[in-house]
Amino acid sequence: MAETTPFYITTAISYPNGKPHIGHAYEAIAADVIARFQRLSGRRVRFQTGTDEHGLKMARKAEEQGRTPADLADEMSGYFRAMCDALNVSYDRFIRTSEPDHHRASQAIWQAMEANGDLYLDRYEGWYSVRDEAYYDESELVEGEGGEKLSPQGTPVEWTVEESWFFRLSKYEGQLLELLKTPGFLEPASRRNEMIAFVEQGLRDLSVSRTSFDWGVKVPGSDGHVMYVWVDALTNYLTGLGYPDDMGDFWPASLHLIGKDIVRFHTIYWPAFLMSAKLPVPQKVFGHGFLLNRGQKESKSLGNVTDPVALAERFGVDALRYFLIREVAFGQDGSYSPEAIVQRANGELGNAFGNLAQRTLGFIAKNLEGYLPAIRGHDAADTALFETVDRAITTEIPEAFENLALQQAVEAWLQAVFACNAYIDAQAPWTLRKTDPERMETVLATLYICIAQLAVAISPVIPASSARLLDMLGVPDDLRTLEGIRSHWYSPLAESDYQLSAPTPLFPRLELPAEDA
Repeated sequence: MAETTPFYITTAISYPNGKPHIGHAYEAIAADVIARFQRLSGRRVRFQTGTDEHGLKMARKAEEQGRTPADLADEMSGYFRAMCDALNVSYDRFIRTSEPDHHRASQAIWQAMEANGDLYLDRYEGWYSVRDEAYYDESELVEGEGGEKLSPQGTPVEWTVEESWFFRLSKYEGQLLELLKTPGFLEPASRRNEMIAFVEQGLRDLSVSRTSFDWGVKVPGSDGHVMYVWVDALTNYLTGLGYPDDMGDFWPASLHLIGKDIVRFHTIYWPAFLMSAKLPVPQKVFGHGFLLNRGQKESKSLGNVTDPVALAERFGVDALRYFLIREVAFGQDGSYSPEAIVQRANGELGNAFGNLAQRTLGFIAKNLEGYLPAIRGHDAADTALFETVDRAITTEIPEAFENLALQQAVEAWLQAVFACNAYIDAQAPWTLRKTDPERMETVLATLYICIAQLAVAISPVIPASSARLLDMLGVPDDLRTLEGIRSHWYSPLAESDYQLSAPTPLFPRLELPAEDA
């Protein structure tokens, strides 16, 4: 893969009418893992996240609190940025839709759609969910327990009547159907099938402006109208690259990573807006599943909303990141609990990988005064381990990450860790120290190399812990890539005066808090 190949990944921008929950953290961490892997592979990466701050929901929330929407947005957006920073999310831009450059970009795409003849003024009458910021056809509604009408998401809807600009969504029905059937555009397959079925039922033109409130991007040349929040929100992916000016070579986006509940907006409305504005559509949209709290969807009414920063403070950032990627089959719903986090962290990070590194480096520090062991000829066991680890870091892990099979990537890494543990137990360097010191050095050198390779390979998932281990190992920064760690870096390092100190535990054992025991 050429180093100049660009990779642009975005999360959905979060609606900040409340503080972030674990679902927001899950999406941000998953996107960060993908972005870090692509950097590790040598690609130029642009990673964007942020907050979606306009719309009726924010306006009403602010009114309830006796404050302005801008004041509410300033406070709440800060919590989302703080969450990303606390979870070591390596975004290149944290965008806020209330920023001036975003208003300019949104008005530019509006004018491009208008110039293409795709906007017209009419009157909207229909059902609207404030919570979803979405319009629903009568046929999509379901009946609630009290007989009230609800959206397909189970949210309240209200009858809305107002003058509105409309977008000619129906005009793009054929093109959208063709796009949705394009292999790789929308994944997983279950989401793709849902959207194909939706389009095949026929598309109606979309109301894209509101007059009942003014917290939003002003429609150019149309007093009293603000843009439908999704026109504004989706345009953020362009704003972050400099639209309407030169966006460089990062557009079209390589990947929009979103929750499964907003797939319609990203794979029907958004491509249609882009087609109208004569812009390329994104290469891939992936709708991941929900993260459940002990099998239940989090909600304020159930009182089970989890603060992800508090969770990271309790168990450690890397332990939380590892658990979320390791535990959940990406694209499906998954569940978490304190017990499960502790079990994964102690059993796999601590016992399997951390203990492997601790034993190996501790043995070198104690028996070789910290000087790196020399390789004195490999035997079949050494070659077999190198082949296992090399296959993992050059084929299995990269292919899984490229296919967004994040759980499988970690599984491939863990199997290589298990192979290293089996090797150290079979070779028993503590016995070789007395019977064959030269063989002991080769065994330790083999383990040292494999541990370094595995530390680099898992660094997208546990970046801080991997960096600490690579620092202990003395691996130079410029070699901490999938290609660099395969080069002949070890011999020059072993022949230098580099001397490692006694290692410190990478993953201190976690204990389940009393309230969760």
